[in-house]
Amino acid sequence: MTSPRYFRPDIEQKLDGLADLARDCSYSWVHGADEIWYELGAEFWTQTRNPWLVLQSVSRSRLEELTKNEAFCEKLSGIVSNHRKSLSEQRWFQQKQNTGLNSVAYFSMEFGLSEALPIYSGGLGLLAGDHLKSANDLGLPLVGVGLLYQNGYFRQAFDAEGNQIALYPNSDTSDLPVCPVRDANDEWLRIYLKTPLKLWVRVWQAQIGRLNLYLLDTNDPVNHPLDRCITTELYGGGSEQRLSQEILLGIGGWHVLQALGINPDVCHLNEGHAAFLVLARARHLMHQYGINFSTALTVSRAGNLFTTHTPVEAGFDRFSPEQIKNSLGIYAKEMDISLDTLLSLGRSPDDHNPASPFNMAYLAIHGSAAVNGVSRLHGQVSRAIFTPLFPNWPNSEIPVSHVTNGVHVPSWDSMEADALWTRLCGKSRWFCDPQEASSKFEQVTDNDLWQLRAKNRTRLVQFVRDEYGRELKVHANLSEREQENRALRLFDPNALTIGFARRFATYKRPNLLLTDPDRLARLLTNSERPVQLVISGKAHPADIPGQQLIKAWLQFMRRPDIREHAIFLSDYDMITAEYLVQGVDLWINTPRRPWEACGTSGMKILVNGGLNLSELDGWWAEAYSPEVGWSLNGLESEYSDHEQAQTLLDLLEYEIVPAFYNRNAAGIPEHWVTKMRASMVALTSYFSSNRMVREYTERFYLPLAENYHKRTTNNAALGSSLSQWLARLDDLWPKIHVDHIEIEQRDNRHFFSLQIYLGDLTAADVTVEIYSEPTPSDPVNVHAMHIDQPLPGAVNGYVYSLNIPATRPISDYTPRIKPHHPDCLIPLETHHILWLK
Repeated sequence: MTSPRYFRPDIEQKLDGLADLARDCSYSWVHGADEIWYELGAEFWTQTRNPWLVLQSVSRSRLEELTKNEAFCEKLSGIVSNHRKSLSEQRWFQQKQNTGLNSVAYFSMEFGLSEALPIYSGGLGLLAGDHLKSANDLGLPLVGVGLLYQNGYFRQAFDAEGNQIALYPNSDTSDLPVCPVRDANDEWLRIYLKTPLKLWVRVWQAQIGRLNLYLLDTNDPVNHPLDRCITTELYGGGSEQRLSQEILLGIGGWHVLQALGINPDVCHLNEGHAAFLVLARARHLMHQYGINFSTALTVSRAGNLFTTHTPVEAGFDRFSPEQIKNSLGIYAKEMDISLDTLLSLGRSPDDHNPASPFNMAYLAIHGSAAVNGVSRLHGQVSRAIFTPLFPNWPNSEIPVSHVTNGVHVPSWDSMEADALWTRLCGKSRWFCDPQEASSKFEQVTDNDLWQLRAKNRTRLVQFVRDEYGRELKVHANLSEREQENRALRLFDPNALTIGFARRFATYKRPNLLLTDPDRLARLLTNSERPVQLVISGKAHPADIPGQQLIKAWLQFMRRPDIREHAIFLSDYDMITAEYLVQGVDLWINTPRRPWEACGTSGMKILVNGGLNLSELDGWWAEAYSPEVGWSLNGLESEYSDHEQAQTLLDLLEYEIVPAFYNRNAAGIPEHWVTKMRASMVALTSYFSSNRMVREYTERFYLPLAENYHKRTTNNAALGSSLSQWLARLDDLWPKIHVDHIEIEQRDNRHFFSLQIYLGDLTAADVTVEIYSEPTPSDPVNVHAMHIDQPLPGAVNGYVYSLNIPATRPISDYTPRIKPHHPDCLIPLETHHILWLK
């Protein structure tokens, strides 16, 4: 791909590969390439961090000038050479043998790849972006599917009273690192979607190294003006627009993959927004194999993975039955299913209310072979949330596991941190296990670590001053000299710097520090041990309470005694986040437990030597130990806010501030640096998205692909037989009955005997067990019973028995009957269970 600005062949030859780099989102985090973009246009690069926009804006005379700069051309040539080599080199996944995994499609409503492509709002999008980045680093055969928004998420400003203003600047696609996808005839790929909207959908491509991200938009001139607005804003508009966007993502996204000849083995649904993919994939298999919808869903389910990020049941998208009927009624007819059947996929089995809403997370679970939360605690919370889908099943057996999130470390490390880790661990630095990292870090002196912090903090202080200076130019009636002096008085590059940045919502309790503003002020303004505070974050335009929390901070920071010690950086984005996570000494996170699904922001500081002070929620509940940081007390009561605020301020005043300022003769805070070292060694590589994506691959992508292939082999023979077995099970399960139960204790053993009549089911169709609630001392809580003998004169009647050591009271045990099939996912595919009491 070449730039139209080159014109002359000699310029194109000298700058060969420059346009490819500028369009490749992977070069938004390659520090070595920063110098290239800075040389092309320092101001544009500093303001936008958009290589493609920089290249589009540079003059031809400047390009000609750079072709005469041998150092520039040599550096560019080396980077281009490395880039091209990286596109074909063997990586982690290529070293695996006979995986059977050909392709993974990752569907997400938002992707946070870089500020050059503003199609994200917060943590969910950044996680999706980091997932794609690490998939590229690992050589995983993955494609992304999302939407290209004309305006993206809102940009934040404030009026004179501190009220948040939401602005939606239009994104010119020519300024974005995307290009139209071309079909075999070199025409722009456009998909015709009828659900029932008659839409032409344009398809764009973003490049992340060797991976493609396909982005859909409806801003096609042939569409109705209202339909062109479907992809205007991320999370904008009402529920009708949200429904249209989610249909576009799930159903439209699948059609795009088919048009491109991509038949993924595994589809990964990042949140319930993409759940309509379940319908599209099943419909495709109906036509491919000539099977009905129920069978197609059984087949396709084996290759779908659903990741939930929502910690509260009310957080899932829901749509009314009327909305589903109007938008997908025709689609249901095409799949030859009733509207009631379609609606049942978005409801729990016991919900027979025709007015109940359609839950997107329920649809995702009904159509997936695996479900996971994004931290250990969130997995526990999610099992409780999804209990209605598995009536009568114990919480411990709700089929929701977890993969704790990680962050793409190269996107968030400073140049100094990257150099340090590379020197110690080489190119494999983000694969470095804690034991190896600990050994390597013995080479790093306390002085090295403290210098790392000083350089990163200084860069943040300069960024904060620059941002404050721009704000003064707009809002303050001051001379240029007065503006410069006031900006210089803001912050001290040697003072303890605390960061707090996230979406402002009440459950995140972003104002916990403000519970006692005067005490906080005394901490910030202590002349001997000063503390400085940088805060940033947006509240959703419809979230008035969240906006009031921001306003309270702005009012506090206008106090004359606070003005030079605290700042709220407006319009929190990836550029601001980069400076923050690299520069802060301490990151604070104060959600109301257990409402933070994971909270990856605190992971981003690890590589840079920052420390965490956080509620024991999300990832920090797994990562925390006294050696690596600080924690709040983890109370879950809604009345604990005041107590936790006091704990937070006590930790700052009596532990954290002294640890930062108690220095040895060389001026180094030994206790602080010891924690830095422990945190960097123990946490950085584990809480990276490289570990996360490898875990997804080994635990989910590979086995799901294998099972999907099994169900599709021989014209979907296994999928068809399994579907028939499930239908037979539904019909015959109610006929099971038990006539006689004996439970008794003899000596030091428990004896169980059951007379079970299975009706038209066979003994191979069921498993009979003795169940007890798991405990730390007795994790083996399920014991299979065996058939003693057939019951005389009975069809499929048997005596089941078991005797086990009496390690627990006999009252702890309950007999039960479950379905059994070697290829069935129980209870995801059938929730039947019969408890015998």
